[in-house]
This record gives sequence, C-alpha cells and structure tokens, in this order.
Amino acid sequence: MKILLTGGAGFIGSNVIRHALSYPSIEIVNVDILTYAGNLESLASVNTHVNYVFEQVDICNAAAIAEVFTKHQPTAVMHLAAESHVDRSIDSPSDFMQTNIIGTYTLLEQARIYWQALPKAAQDAFRFHHVSTDEVFGDLERPEDFFTEETPYAPSSPYSASKASSDHLVRAWHRTYGLPTLITNCSNNYGPFHFPEKLIPHVILNALAGKPLPVYGDGSQIRDWLYVEDHAKALLSVVRNGEIGETYNIGGHNEKQNLQVVETICDLLEELAPNKPAGVINYKDLITHVADRPGHDQRYAIDASKIQRELDWAPQETFESGMRKTVAWYLANPNWSKHILSGEYRLERIGENL
Repeated sequence: MKILLTGGAGFIGSNVIRHALSYPSIEIVNVDILTYAGNLESLASVNTHVNYVFEQVDICNAAAIAEVFTKHQPTAVMHLAAESHVDRSIDSPSDFMQTNIIGTYTLLEQARIYWQALPKAAQDAFRFHHVSTDEVFGDLERPEDFFTEETPYAPSSPYSASKASSDHLVRAWHRTYGLPTLITNCSNNYGPFHFPEKLIPHVILNALAGKPLPVYGDGSQIRDWLYVEDHAKALLSVVRNGEIGETYNIGGHNEKQNLQVVETICDLLEELAPNKPAGVINYKDLITHVADRPGHDQRYAIDASKIQRELDWAPQETFESGMRKTVAWYLANPNWSKHILSGEYRLERIGENL
C-alpha cells in the first residue's frame, strides 16, 4: 500500500506516519504545505526512511496535487490536512474555509480524476480516507447520550462547520462519482508532538514556565480524550480494512471536564517536575479562569462500538496512562517545544526554501 497522506507534518499526521512506517509493506507520500502547525522536526526519526517521501504542496493547488498523483501513483489517500484550532477559526475563519472546504474539494477532484484513469483492479483497491472530528455533531445535552455514526450534524464554530462541509463533500463524491471513500470522526487527541497552542501542551509548558494556566469559564466542559497513538492505529486499520462508503467514530472512552484535565497535569508535574519555577508553591495555584469561548460546546462523547465490533479496534491507553506518557514526553523533549515557541522551526524552514 502506497498512501498519499496530507498534513503529515502536523500532530496526528506525524504520529500516523511513524506508526505506518513500522510496516515494511506500507509506503508514505507526505503532502504538507507546512503552515504554522506543520513541523518536520516531528518526523526526524523517519525522514530518511526508504518508504517515506515528502512533498511540500498546497492541497488547494490542483495542478500540484495532480502532479503528485501522477508522480507517485498512490493506492490510497489519507486526508488529514486541516486548519483545526477553534479559537483561530473564530478570529479568522477564512483560512478554515479555504483549507478545509476548498482544499478537500480540490483533493477529491484530483483523486477522482486519477482513480477513474486506473485499471479496474487498481480502482477496486483504491480508497480515499477522510479524517474528521466529533465537533461536527455539536454538543450533547444528556449525560447518557453519545455521538454515533448516525448523529445529525450541528456544528457550532467556523472550524467545525468547515469540517462538516468537508465530510459532506466526501460523501457526495462517493455517491455521485463512486469514489471509494471512508470517513472517520475522532474525539480530542493528545500526546507527543502536539502543537503548543492546544490545551494539554499549553498547560504543561505554561506550568513549567510559571505562567497562568487559562481555563475557559468554570472548566466544566467535557471532552472524550483519545491518545494520539491509539488514534493512529485506528486510522491505519480503517484505511486498510474499512468498508467503502462507511463512517467510523473513534473515541478514547475517557470523558473528562477541562478543569479535571488541567488538574491532572498539575498533579503529574508535582511528581515528575517537583523543582518548580520561582514563586510557585503548587502548580494548581497557576490555574486562572478566563471568559468562556463564544459558542463553546459543553460535552462531546463518542460511541466507538462500531469500529470495535467491525475492525476489532479499541484504545489501549487510559486517560491516566496516556497523560503520564504525554507529560513525560514534554519533559524529555524540551527543545522540540522551544523551537516552536521561539519560531525557530519556521525560520529554519524558510532558510531551507531560499
């Protein structure tokens, strides 16, 4: 299997690539334009792998994407490239419309053109796997409710609306053109190589620097947390063995309030990083409640029984074990975060492209 994977320099994409390349039979063509969230340092362990190729290409550039298809002749697409930060989508929604909607449309069209020109056997083997989010479903009102693959869409933010739009495009290309597609909707990911503006790495790094730990509102918003390496295994299982035209929800079975997440990180840092910054007695003293985000969803929770039943996948990490691994990774890899926070990773990239 040769997979054209978009967004491979991002958080989830880089984890998928590292996992996929543990299989000698899988080749990866990483297509990434390298926006602010793309970091090739996350792929340092595989950048010389014989089954790995990187192409710096914008998924909105139809001619460039067509050239990638022609050059590499992939047998599958895994589409992970996306603008994904809700706060950024509220402040500047246009980038989300362009990347998540127009980018997905462009990729679908070029995949369709490429797929339709393949011999029949290669057409039958080809698949287009679109990686989406549980945020397209909006939020849940009752504690006994869970998102299933049949839950109606009700996105709340420009980000989730753009992802919902991309999901609809994928389904339309399957129904109208017969393109062999798969969709997955996942819960909140966390783990190594997570961009520092996201909640968990932001809290870890702020705490280590003695800075405030911002919590929206009272912190009672509930998310289902999925360790990123569990997600990577699920995605590879879907692209290899999922049924064409189907959607699979992927969740971690770990519902936690945002405040609980922050407090868990503080407790782990008390144990793993006891030498605190000057003036800090307890990491929890840094917790600061700030004005809530506009349109903030209250609760997400995934019913992942379909993927467990049909593809025999289940998360291996509990919230406690995954969080311990995550905090330990950031403590052991300070330079990765420092390069991002300083902007050095982008300056190095600019220099390489001159």
